[in-house]
Amino acid sequence: MSWKSRGGGGGGKGFEPSVKSSVSWKWTFLFCIGCFCAGMLFSDRMWDVPEVENMPGGSTGSEEEKLKLVSEGCNTSTKDGNNESKDILGEVSKTHNAIQTLDKTISSLEMELAAARAAQDSILNGSPLMENVKLSESGHKKKYLMVVGINTAFSSRKRRDSVRATWMPQGDKRKKLEEEKGIVVRFVIGHSTTAGGILDRAIEAEDKRHGDFLRLDHVEGYLELSAKTKAYFATAVALWDADFYVKVDDDVHVNIATLGSTLARHRSKSRVYIGCMKSGPVLAQKGVRYHEPEYWKFGEEGNKYFRHATGQLYAISKDLATYISINQHMLHKYANEDVSLGSWFIGLDVEHIDDRRLCCGTPPDCEWKAQAGNICIASFDWSCSGICKSVERMKEVHRRCGEGENALMSAVF
Repeated sequence: MSWKSRGGGGGGKGFEPSVKSSVSWKWTFLFCIGCFCAGMLFSDRMWDVPEVENMPGGSTGSEEEKLKLVSEGCNTSTKDGNNESKDILGEVSKTHNAIQTLDKTISSLEMELAAARAAQDSILNGSPLMENVKLSESGHKKKYLMVVGINTAFSSRKRRDSVRATWMPQGDKRKKLEEEKGIVVRFVIGHSTTAGGILDRAIEAEDKRHGDFLRLDHVEGYLELSAKTKAYFATAVALWDADFYVKVDDDVHVNIATLGSTLARHRSKSRVYIGCMKSGPVLAQKGVRYHEPEYWKFGEEGNKYFRHATGQLYAISKDLATYISINQHMLHKYANEDVSLGSWFIGLDVEHIDDRRLCCGTPPDCEWKAQAGNICIASFDWSCSGICKSVERMKEVHRRCGEGENALMSAVF
């Protein structure tokens, strides 16, 4: 009733929509204002925190301490990492050294095995040396300092006698030298082209008297010296377990005690090649002494050989002698045996030792050096590639340049 009386003359239907529209607009306006205020309040609260955190100097004390702890923690881990790296490197180094030692041991065992196989092959092939090899293998091998092989020929009986009368001990002295000093000395010779002929029988009779020969499965000949050198080292390393194997000519004077003390200083080295190192010209002209048929392999005419020990006397360690024994069928032979030996070691990790006491001259050279306390190991004349007229002069050289009768037995190696 009251709503109608206020409107007056307009009728009820026309008045009701206007009232509803007015009420709806007011509430809508108030609702918008409220939302706007709520939005402003919410926006202010959301932006306060980031603005405070990003302001310069806004970090709190606790945050600085945290950053300090993090920084110190990083430094500590770095130090620990360095220590751990050092420890790891140390372990790696130890492991590497252990592997190297093991590798050397395996290499040595392989060499010994190969040498044993080579000796066994010789036994199966029926070499004339096999009785000695069987005897040496029947029991434990004695360890020797050196084996000295004196290269000789069928026609050199007088040379051998001159050596026996001077620097090579005989009889019981030679046996005592082997047992007490570990030094084996033998004349080295092969066989004649006529097996069992007069030359061979003469050597057998001489050996029966003196017992100082090492017979090789080799046919003698001047042009076969390189092959003889291979056969000597292969046979010697199969018969005697020595630190060194020495080759010397039968017209050279040797002081055995001085040689032994010199080699003993190199015992710790596995691959050594000791001698008077030289590098002579490669002789291409035919008919001259020491002519090299394969001169073209060494480059242009007039070139020199690679460095190698002179053939009068040289020594090699056990590993190198074993290497020759194992590979003797593949090692190339040049015209000169000293050149051949040097060529076999060119591609190997071998230490070349140049000792000039291994190539002294005959008196007065070796005599002056002996008087000065620098005793020569070997003496000979370069002009003769040995002592000129050694049969007549060996005693004189021994008297004037020898180390003394008691030097050998009193020496300690």
